[in-house]
Amino acid sequence: MVVNDDIVFVARMLLAAILSFAIGWERETRGSPAGDRTYALIGLGAAAFTSVGVDAFPATAEKLIAGVVTGVGFLGAGMILKEGRDVIGLTTAASIWAVAAVGVVVGAGEYLMGVTLTFVILLVLEMDRLPLLSWFEAGNTIRRRSAESRSRDT
Repeated sequence: MVVNDDIVFVARMLLAAILSFAIGWERETRGSPAGDRTYALIGLGAAAFTSVGVDAFPATAEKLIAGVVTGVGFLGAGMILKEGRDVIGLTTAASIWAVAAVGVVVGAGEYLMGVTLTFVILLVLEMDRLPLLSWFEAGNTIRRRSAESRSRDT
């Protein structure tokens, strides 16, 4: 039934946009150049390509998904900048790639997987704000800086 297929498609697109928007909102509050609308559009696009691929071209859907992964990889690569010895934008690039995965799984009809993936992505992005985990991160930063200063001295 066409109406039922359309309702499923709309539900997939809405869920992908909402989940991707949530990740983008987190990035925007952190000052990332890519924000909620960008993330929502990436997730929505990935979901649309995947949904059409799975429903209309099931024999070759994996090629469409591979195209999404590649295309979003290039988009994410554009977010990475090198300033002197510092590289910035890696988290933004990785989260753009991850939000495309949310769109792909939701577009494939795996709603619980999409919600779970979104939750885990948000958890990873918020790790440094959690008290116990920020303590571990502080220790890692001290060890990294110490290692960098030793390498500069040699």
